[in-house]
Amino acid sequence: MTPAYTLLPLCLLGGAALAAPALDDAVRQRAEELTRAGMHASIVIAVIDGKESAVYGFGSVHAGKNAKPGADTVYQIGSVTKTMTALLLADAVVEGKVKLDEPVAALLPAYTVPAFDGKQISLLDLATHYSALPRLPDNFAPKDPANPYAEYSEAKQRQFLAACRLPHAPGTAFDYSNIGYAVLGTALAAQAGTSYEALLQKRIAAPLGMRSTSNTPSHGMLARLAPGHLLSGEATPAWELNVVAPAGGVYSSARDMVAYLQAYMLRPLRPYALAIQPQRPLAADSATKIGLAWLLEQQQGHSYAWHSGQTGGYASYAAFTTDGKRGVVVLTNTARTIDALGVSALLPGTPLPPLKKPPVAIELPRAALAEYVGEYGLDKDFTLTLSLGKHGLEAAGTGVGSAPLFASARDRFFFRAIEAELALTRDAAGKIAGAVLSQGGQDVILPRKQ
Repeated sequence: MTPAYTLLPLCLLGGAALAAPALDDAVRQRAEELTRAGMHASIVIAVIDGKESAVYGFGSVHAGKNAKPGADTVYQIGSVTKTMTALLLADAVVEGKVKLDEPVAALLPAYTVPAFDGKQISLLDLATHYSALPRLPDNFAPKDPANPYAEYSEAKQRQFLAACRLPHAPGTAFDYSNIGYAVLGTALAAQAGTSYEALLQKRIAAPLGMRSTSNTPSHGMLARLAPGHLLSGEATPAWELNVVAPAGGVYSSARDMVAYLQAYMLRPLRPYALAIQPQRPLAADSATKIGLAWLLEQQQGHSYAWHSGQTGGYASYAAFTTDGKRGVVVLTNTARTIDALGVSALLPGTPLPPLKKPPVAIELPRAALAEYVGEYGLDKDFTLTLSLGKHGLEAAGTGVGSAPLFASARDRFFFRAIEAELALTRDAAGKIAGAVLSQGGQDVILPRKQ
């Protein structure tokens, strides 16, 4: 029997399989290792060389079955959705229906949209994460952490905007915002007099022949859906994002994503060209620019556009060189980042980081866990609360549901719901003084509140 992790090349476009764009050996070996070790249930990597493309599949879509992922396997693409929402904006601009500097309030007359000293949030501010809106709304309090956006409605979005107070003027700083993209999608749909899904189908999916791309997947798509998995390997349902769908709710396949990227790469129409024009820097001292959602970088002498995404059971990465010569899509049905795999597939020879094996949980006495209970604050806008639940220590952030913590050592914990670790720090007297949250390569220091 063929092992579940065996490489499966599928030529999509162009000549015979022997002429298909090659996948870098290091990337192939890493993808095999990740799926063999159970760190990812399945991975598909689409490689694009101009008009030619091929899809390589690893792992198994269904546990215990030799069900290889392929070009038509469906995944939730998370925040790569934002590039589609931004493209809808670019399309509306090119059609003369809106202007980039137009206040979003003009498209949502029934909403009360916050401003700062008279400075209004523009469509460009939303598309570049310069709106000054937070990452998540402060009235986001999910009852079910496994499906956190299921109950977040347009009414709640409207309520949040009416009560929101911006910390600084829009257009002055990059602050990644999921709720900002939800508002952008709502505004574009309102301007078009239709739903976000209908607009997505009419302006992007149908023209490009993307039959497996939707915010509301058909029965046929669901039959080909790779079931989502937590970091622990446990199955988890795909998130229902409702009004936040423009920020991360789209499902797609490698075949469709190849068509999508090639629309940017091969003699792009005006909306696609506008979407990848640099608009603003990520920071004053940053070489990375942002277009309309797409992040624009240079590496190894190549300029490329990229975006990644992650939901509760999926992760994604999409990128292409701006000369149109090479592109890559990586999709997985495990909530573990695959950005490094994507960069190395896009730019062969880019070193992959050492493979970090998941930590092993140990048991700590409940009395020892009680010592960690408390509130740890970054600022007035974010507090991490540790509490003792039925099964042990739990962590809840401001506006985010509670998730269990697992001990890897004394004072060290990890999450299984997200790729993050938490280290507790002590003062000279040995008392818990704070915490360090490590996620996405960044360490956030959280002093304990007295």
